[in-house]
Amino acid sequence: MADFRTHLGVAVAGGSLLGLGAWQATPLSATDAASLAILTAFGGILPDVDADNSHAIRLIFTLLAVLSVVVGALLLQGWLGPGRLIVACGGLYVGVRYVLSAVFRRFSVHRGIWHSLLASLLCGLATTVASYQWLLQEAWMAWAQGLALVLGTLLHLLLDELYSVDLEGTRIKRSFGTALKLFDYRQPGNSLVMLMAAASLAPWLPPWGALRELLRQGASLWR
Repeated sequence: MADFRTHLGVAVAGGSLLGLGAWQATPLSATDAASLAILTAFGGILPDVDADNSHAIRLIFTLLAVLSVVVGALLLQGWLGPGRLIVACGGLYVGVRYVLSAVFRRFSVHRGIWHSLLASLLCGLATTVASYQWLLQEAWMAWAQGLALVLGTLLHLLLDELYSVDLEGTRIKRSFGTALKLFDYRQPGNSLVMLMAAASLAPWLPPWGALRELLRQGASLWR
C-alpha cells in the first residue's frame, strides 16, 4: 500500500488543483477555494484512521480535536463564562485526541470498513451537514465541501489499489481489492450500522437541488 507521505502528497496536489481550478473558473472566494483544497487533503489521509500508531491517525485525531474545540467554543460561549469555557474546550481536546482515539484504535481494523465507498459517503455527508448546519454555509458550498472530502478519500483508496499491483513482478498482491470496496464484506453488521448512520443525516442535509446544480455546473466546465 502507499505510505503516509505518498497519500498526503497526492491529496495535497489534488486539493490544490481543485481549489485553484474552482477559484479561477467560478466566483468562489480564495478562502472558500482553500477550504476545498484542505478538505481534499484531509480526505486523502482519512481512510487510515483505522491504522494503529500511524502518522495518519495521530494527525486525524489532532485535527478532529482542534475542530471539536472550535465548534464547542462557538456553541458554548453563550452558556459558559470564560474560565469554564476554557476548561470545557480543554476537556473536549483531551477527550477527542486521546480518549476517543484510543477507543477507536481498540475497535477498528485496518483496511476494514473505513477503506470503503460507504465510509467515504458517510464522511462526505457528515461534512456537508456540519458545513450547512453548524458553519451556516450556503447549500451549494456545503455540498462542494462534502464532495471535496469524498474526492480526497477516493484518491486514497485508488492509490492503495494501484500499489497492490506489482508491475515489475507482474503480479497482484494479496491486498488488492481490500481498499476500494463498496463496504466491509467481512463485517456486514458494521456496514449496516454505517449505512444507517449515513441515512440518518438526510434530514439535516442541504436541498438536493443545490447538489444537482453544482454537479451540472461542474460538468459544464469540462465541455
